[in-house]
Amino acid sequence: MPVISAPYAFNEEELYVDLRSIFGHSLFLKCEGFNFAGSIKLKAATEMVESAERAGDLRPETVLVESSSGNLGVALSVIAASKGYRFLCVTDSRCNLATRLMMEALGSQVHVVADQESNGGFLGARLAYIRNLCASDDRCLWLSQYTNPSNWKAHYRRTAPAIARAFPRLDLLFVGAGTTGTLMGCARYFREWHRPVRIIAVDSVGSVTFGGTPGHRMIPGLGMSVQPPLLDESYVDDVVRVEEADTIRTCHRLAKRGFVFGGSTGTVVSGATDWLTRHDTQDRTAVAIAPDLGERYLDTVYHDNWVQDLYGEDVLDPDPPVDADVAPLGPTSPAEPAEPSPRRRRRRHDA
Repeated sequence: MPVISAPYAFNEEELYVDLRSIFGHSLFLKCEGFNFAGSIKLKAATEMVESAERAGDLRPETVLVESSSGNLGVALSVIAASKGYRFLCVTDSRCNLATRLMMEALGSQVHVVADQESNGGFLGARLAYIRNLCASDDRCLWLSQYTNPSNWKAHYRRTAPAIARAFPRLDLLFVGAGTTGTLMGCARYFREWHRPVRIIAVDSVGSVTFGGTPGHRMIPGLGMSVQPPLLDESYVDDVVRVEEADTIRTCHRLAKRGFVFGGSTGTVVSGATDWLTRHDTQDRTAVAIAPDLGERYLDTVYHDNWVQDLYGEDVLDPDPPVDADVAPLGPTSPAEPAEPSPRRRRRRHDA
């Protein structure tokens, strides 16, 4: 039984979901959302803060500052609250409301930039705000997840070794590409491993991480509007790009089987199953990394109005037809409530 005194001291590393029964492919999904920050970003946040502490960069008056679309902001909020630091998260309008409220509940400040760039992204505006802030106030310490080597080192030291212990015969690893910290840490580790592992990066259509034309993206977590400085493409064997509509479909397909994951996970699973469909993977061991769970996406990815407004009414797979012999549940319409059966009426009367 784990007993902890700091929230970042706990992280479930050994939980995997076998997706064969849902998608028809042998694919194991490493679940990274079971910690007090709710995502894989707790590892990078812990590593970056502790590295800054070792370097002597954190003082009592220091204000930690970071740009985040959500998950890292929550992770840093958890650590800042635990360690007694002040934290300011600079985000944009794509950040889920639940995520913003979580950061504020933990005592962090949240600044939402409104300026969207011509390439459809917000990152440039977020970074410009941070640079100006740090130049005007020497109390501010920008951790810079986009350039900080502690980001990828966290996954080199923790995520990849955990996968290696669980799957000593690993052949394929699917990793979502955001800042590419998880991707680079895992790729570097398995490049040095005792057997070759094919590293497949999963990116969002509209992201420029691996080149291509920038486009409008609404689901936070994966994808970049500028090429991430941490990325070294020599460690990546293949890249899969996923349309956001496919991300939505995959999330809902998982939810219908009882697994509510975040948008990043939907993208990774969609890309992995697409890649597996196009390649001969018989007798190959494949793992994909699920960065987070889905509770923070209930007002976006899992909200029908939000989904249909952005991606059209036909984006979701239709529900399976109802058996003709099975009556629908509830009233047939709001204006005409279903009449209870005689037995039901008697029970109500007796009550």
